[in-house]
Amino acid sequence: MLRLSGLKLPLDHPAGAMPAAICERLGLEPQELLAHVVVRRGNDARRKNAIQLVYTVDVELADEAGVLARFAKDHDVRPRPDTGYKFVASAPPGWSGKRPIVIGAGPCGLFAGLILAQMGFRPIILDRGKVVRERTKDTWGLWRRAELNPDSNVQFGEGGAGTFSDGKLYCRVKDPRFLGRKVLEEFVAAGAPDDILTEAHPHIGTFRLVSMVEAMRRQIEGLGGEYRWQHRVDELELERQADGTQKLRGLHLADGGFIEADHVVLAVGHSARPTFEMLHRRGVHIEAKPFSIGVRIEHPQSWIDRARYGSCAGHPVLGAAAYSLAHHCANGRTVYSFCMCPGGRVVAATSEEGRVVTNGMSQYSRAEFNANSGLVVGIDPERDYPGGPLAGIELQRHWESMAFVAGGESYHAPGQKVGDFLAGRASTGLGEVVPSYKPGVTLTDLSRCLPEFVLEAFREAIPVFGRQIARYDHPDAVMTGVETRTSSPIRITRGRDFQSLNVAGLYPAGEGAGYAGGILSAAIDGIKVAEAVGLGIAAT
Repeated sequence: MLRLSGLKLPLDHPAGAMPAAICERLGLEPQELLAHVVVRRGNDARRKNAIQLVYTVDVELADEAGVLARFAKDHDVRPRPDTGYKFVASAPPGWSGKRPIVIGAGPCGLFAGLILAQMGFRPIILDRGKVVRERTKDTWGLWRRAELNPDSNVQFGEGGAGTFSDGKLYCRVKDPRFLGRKVLEEFVAAGAPDDILTEAHPHIGTFRLVSMVEAMRRQIEGLGGEYRWQHRVDELELERQADGTQKLRGLHLADGGFIEADHVVLAVGHSARPTFEMLHRRGVHIEAKPFSIGVRIEHPQSWIDRARYGSCAGHPVLGAAAYSLAHHCANGRTVYSFCMCPGGRVVAATSEEGRVVTNGMSQYSRAEFNANSGLVVGIDPERDYPGGPLAGIELQRHWESMAFVAGGESYHAPGQKVGDFLAGRASTGLGEVVPSYKPGVTLTDLSRCLPEFVLEAFREAIPVFGRQIARYDHPDAVMTGVETRTSSPIRITRGRDFQSLNVAGLYPAGEGAGYAGGILSAAIDGIKVAEAVGLGIAAT
């Protein structure tokens, strides 16, 4: 079969328009097209009153070689790639070696555990949190009653931080082996809707993610894997080698237990601060890395739909509109939208007492009243937190604590209307936009809990964004602070073999280690690291 990309059809094209469009594009007679399958569907909304759907299709032709020859210089006409996943290693029959350990049950740990289990290595998965349904109850405890469980919340527990998000399943990482396809296929097998395999920007939503991670847990356990909940790793057992390097020999748990281990996937999330501190104390190589800080900004979803889709707003094929914005400011900073959640809500995402953190979440339907997005400014170690590998964590904690105070020291988040923010005055009342954050928003002046350079950059960028997205800078739009967990503030540096630079047997992985950003990229990294572990075990 051939793969044809960039095939455009009108938004309301009839069901039978696809074969004719393929034939016209490739210069074929109808009888020369034997079959076609839609691989991907997106949209081109640059002309709001003439929105087009953009397809990638696999086509079976009577003369595929001839068509390939005629379109040899056309990058949109290529042989269909082999997207099937192929295992790189497998455990020998009856294998009874030392089992690999996966620390963390988020997307990275989930797929590392799944691949190891499918290869026959019966992994043990440790997580400081709880199973997803118990974790959901604890999370709602913060949202509804302002009661935080530091070990079971938006950040910690089965499914990781991605469980309470928009469930976006796309990323910009290079994926020549189509590992992302493996991730999507496993999600569909676990209960995700089939359309995630074809939509250009697929998403799932929290409620569906809950049942999916449960189904994948059952699969891992059925293959001999084992989960151990509320097991926090507090120390590493290291052995110094003759060449001066260190080798991992085991894990010390918070409850006093010890697990021998030669191969450990470290798949903790970006908020595993005590783990980062322990690794630094034990001499594991860690580097500070850039991340971003800012707020969540909310508008009615109908405003965004109209701004993006014009008269086509509300079309069932298009769904709730999203946006992506960026502006380079005069002060040298870049302001950009982050983790945009159409038809969603802003949620409390702290994992430490006495701090406020915001994040965004949507359900599969994306049917709630507001759209929200992170509005953040990029920062870097040399310029903003030069105090060592863990200085970014302290910066995060400082502004999260300031937000806690500004919100009233009750886990309410500080909020401000855009008009008041641009005018430099505290907000005292709401207008057309009602913030969605629970347990609640305290209107105030966000200058109390953000660096001055962030405020300056926002005041320049917001009016610019208002010229790109109508009413983005509406005076009644609401900003809620603070957004600090955009990505990990550290990188646990690894080599080409995916092991820590100076601790053999330790495999840093995923978002917490600084190698991913979001569900799909974290899952892909989990697959890569699991493969490295499998090859390492098979070689011993």
